[in-house]
Amino acid sequence: MDDLGAQLRQARLEAGVTLASIAARTCYSASHLSNVEAGRRTATPDIVLAYARALGEADVRRRDLLAAATIGPIAANELIRNGFTAALAGHRDGVDRWRDRVDQYGRDYMEIGADSLQIRLANDLVVMQQQLDSPIMWATAARALTTYGKTTKDPTEAIGWYDTARVAADRSDDLAVRVWVRGRAAIALAYEGAALPVAQRYADEALGLSDRPSLGQVQALMARAHIAAGRGDTAAAIVADEDAQRVFERTASPDGEISDAAVPAWRMATFRSMLYARLGLIQRGEQAQINADRLRPASLTRFATHIELHRALMMAKAGDGPSGLTHARLAWAALPTNRRSQTLGLVLREVERAAGQRR
Repeated sequence: MDDLGAQLRQARLEAGVTLASIAARTCYSASHLSNVEAGRRTATPDIVLAYARALGEADVRRRDLLAAATIGPIAANELIRNGFTAALAGHRDGVDRWRDRVDQYGRDYMEIGADSLQIRLANDLVVMQQQLDSPIMWATAARALTTYGKTTKDPTEAIGWYDTARVAADRSDDLAVRVWVRGRAAIALAYEGAALPVAQRYADEALGLSDRPSLGQVQALMARAHIAAGRGDTAAAIVADEDAQRVFERTASPDGEISDAAVPAWRMATFRSMLYARLGLIQRGEQAQINADRLRPASLTRFATHIELHRALMMAKAGDGPSGLTHARLAWAALPTNRRSQTLGLVLREVERAAGQRR
């Protein structure tokens, strides 16, 4: 029996809460949750959060489960202390303040290391999940959960958080947020070349929800382009890229905006630089790299490293594997350890594979 499922069942029974009550807080049936408790199904983050909310505000077991099951390697003691401090003080931040804090996380994601951001965001998520009492709060949580997924260590873990963010976004009934969460998750995975079927599902969902031009739609279309590139379909990749560019021209964020929720021209150029490097389209790739370097704010050193890795990938694709590999490893080594990310690591491995194929 899965230990977490058994713990969830014991905590639920001790609190006198029914499976039907838990099911009402998720998109899962009572029978599915029964299988989770029996260890026959996985206790996904959205399920754990639903149990956490249903089992009350002052249940130590509930808080311990939330910290251990959904936050992972972060110190549970710190999360428990912060969560109880907020609960005992009866403190509730207003909706506007939560939105401001999540906006700040979006800005911080662009400039600081994932580990530092993850710890801060996890603490806020523990408190925020007690306050999901309005559509606006669900929308705010969906954005925070999407950013949290970007701070994780591997695509599988990230997908769990993206799925939770999708559930939260759907609870908000905010169409723009529902599209953005799916589009952001799609481009995150597709850019990394990871879990392409999942990226395809997110992109298709985003584009199926609305045909209104938006940043979520731009990212979903760019995800489709990267997915096609990953499958070796150059023609489909170029069509999706051109579609994304047309939507981008109508929805682009201001050049000076720094946020994970934004897509200014330098970031669009970064998406396209990676795409063209994958496709081996050297001239297009070089122009996208020039645009990204020219327009990108100087503080975003991690994204400068992205472009250097794209250049390395183009070298390898062009037949000079050793030079591409050397360029990539020097760019990786030059970036401080606390600025590195899961995404950069996956791009580096893609360069290594391309260089190996050419040897």
